[in-house]
Amino acid sequence: MKDKIILKSVDLFLSYGFKSVTMDDIANALGMSKKTIYQHFDNKTKLVESTTLYLQKVISEGISKICLLNKNPIEEIYAIKHFVSDHLKNEKSSPQFQLKKYYPNIYKSIKGDQFELMYQCIKNNISRGVQLGIYRKNMNIDFITRLYFSCVMAIKDDDLFPLKTFSKTMLAENYLEYHLRGICTNKGIQMLAVISKKHNS
Repeated sequence: MKDKIILKSVDLFLSYGFKSVTMDDIANALGMSKKTIYQHFDNKTKLVESTTLYLQKVISEGISKICLLNKNPIEEIYAIKHFVSDHLKNEKSSPQFQLKKYYPNIYKSIKGDQFELMYQCIKNNISRGVQLGIYRKNMNIDFITRLYFSCVMAIKDDDLFPLKTFSKTMLAENYLEYHLRGICTNKGIQMLAVISKKHNS
């Protein structure tokens, strides 16, 4: 029952936002009473915490599986972007921004884990790309990796990028191409042109 509540809550939170969805909404969607939910979660904050931890686990495992496939580094980073976007429903409710605004303690607790996961993933991606000659040599990989994480977090900020003007899909696609064009060699740029056309068509 607890897993069922978490799964439905994830769906609702990602669709409508952590702030907008009430415990009544979740109970109605599940066809059960709020009392049943409160038997498993003391309050909404505890439920939000459980759903974010579940979602982070799913995304972390999915990214790890993609990395194990040993794809072309450019193809790999596009595959990761699509996987994350699909599992966050293209972030149409701005979950990261809402979490930071309304549940700052939960946001802070998972941000470190997000950084560790992304840091290793992007660092390895860049290192392999350099070895294959598709990313530029003589880059400060640590700096580029941290910059990538910072920018990915920044484009989730609705104050900086209002949803009415910038869709999350457009932001993710444009930033990824911006990042790759900044680190690719001529050989990498040629690959990027083919791969980005395939993924964005």
